[in-house]
Amino acid sequence: MPRPRAGSRRLLLVESAQDGQALAPGATCMTAADFLDAAAPTLAPGTTIVNLCRSYKYLSLGYYCSLLAEARGHRVYPSVKTINDLSRKAAYSHEIDDLDHALNRALGGPDCRPMPSEFAMDIHFGSADFAPLDALARRIFATFPAPAMRAEFERGGEHGGDWHIRALRVLNVAALEPHRHALFGAALQAFQPDAPALPASARRGARHHVAILHDPDEALPPSNRAALDNFIRVGRELDIHVALIEKKDFAGLARHDALLIRETTAINHHTYLFAKQAESEGLAVIDDAASILRCTNKIFLADLLRLNGIPTPRTYVLQAGQLGDTQWLEREIGYPMVMKVPDGAFSRGVSKVADRAEFERTARELLAQSSLILVQEYLYTDFDWRIGVLNGEAIFASQYYMSKGHWQVAKRGMDGKAEFGLSRAVPLEAVPADILDHAVRAARLIGDSLYGVDMKMSARGPVVIEVNDNPNIDASNEDGVLGDELYRMVLRDLTRRADLLARRH
Repeated sequence: MPRPRAGSRRLLLVESAQDGQALAPGATCMTAADFLDAAAPTLAPGTTIVNLCRSYKYLSLGYYCSLLAEARGHRVYPSVKTINDLSRKAAYSHEIDDLDHALNRALGGPDCRPMPSEFAMDIHFGSADFAPLDALARRIFATFPAPAMRAEFERGGEHGGDWHIRALRVLNVAALEPHRHALFGAALQAFQPDAPALPASARRGARHHVAILHDPDEALPPSNRAALDNFIRVGRELDIHVALIEKKDFAGLARHDALLIRETTAINHHTYLFAKQAESEGLAVIDDAASILRCTNKIFLADLLRLNGIPTPRTYVLQAGQLGDTQWLEREIGYPMVMKVPDGAFSRGVSKVADRAEFERTARELLAQSSLILVQEYLYTDFDWRIGVLNGEAIFASQYYMSKGHWQVAKRGMDGKAEFGLSRAVPLEAVPADILDHAVRAARLIGDSLYGVDMKMSARGPVVIEVNDNPNIDASNEDGVLGDELYRMVLRDLTRRADLLARRH
């Protein structure tokens, strides 16, 4: 299997050398295991990566390949956004209305041959072997750029006599029938990654109506009820209508012109769908979907921070196949160590291990949940810093103290309930300058939204623990220094973003 070279502009990621030989003989390939083992940073920035792993399931090897390719500054197909969009029909259903119209135009002409009431079509890099739907295949790929996918069509039912796209799903290219290998190889050879995307649909004009998504039953929400009331009250002072909405209000998003998510976010969750839908409707959104994708996975963050020179605790990624040789980790870090699943929150999926037996037992438990886990050096401090960053600038700071008799801010009991240590807001001018500098640099790597950067001041200086996409803004806590001005900052920035969107469209 040809190996990647520094400066190579296109690279195929496969799970085994046999996959590469069957699908694209002669192409430059790398196995997913090698790519995830930090071999890829030697690749030229901007390298186009075609991820041909056998599965893109959440937290699988294929998922991580796309995630870390983005963190390393490469252009990857499929992107994590595409993987997540195609994982559930609820995530892409609102984007296929125009595609349904194109489908009916293509199959409704007088020259179109009779068709069964349902059929499927495979699409490889926008190419299909059914001539009447060539143009539609290109449009589907432009909307959901995955190397191989299957589109399922049907006519009738609630759609009357019209055709519609019943489902779109990514394909395991290693399972393609042998006679399709040549079709896939030809489509890959013809694929031009710099082809222009479809133009964005026009957005409506802006109105200063802000929706705040919250869950009144959430045990540990990012904003308590008093903070939500403050957003509403301060909004009235600014002539901004602030409305609290819940999961059941998804269909009414278009009535607003901005969305503020004050519910704990996750990828396989309605919060991500709300962010995507709001963006497609032309709303200004905090947290935007890209920030949710980037912040909810600690492995993406670890790679992104490392490659951009942001100081962090010494951190290593562990795969299941590496459990037999972990003595190097003991030499690099030593005990105790901290082990994490990639998408935990509020200390879920985070363990401290004191010896090899505990390490091996915990690693097996965590690797049953995720193909990769993080192993990190243990740095104890009396408190963690949380720096709130909005639009690339620090706006608030807090100190979160470890819970009593515990090594973390949150101590989780056997019943799942969390006990937190004390916390206090700190004026920005009282925060060490290097803490602020690293926090802002880390946040800007994610985007220009609202972030909470968790940091420690270690013996070797400040280190970034993680970047949160929806930091806590609680009354009598994070607003302890700024008061109402903190709520004004967030609301003003949301309406600024909404006005910019309106002017652009």
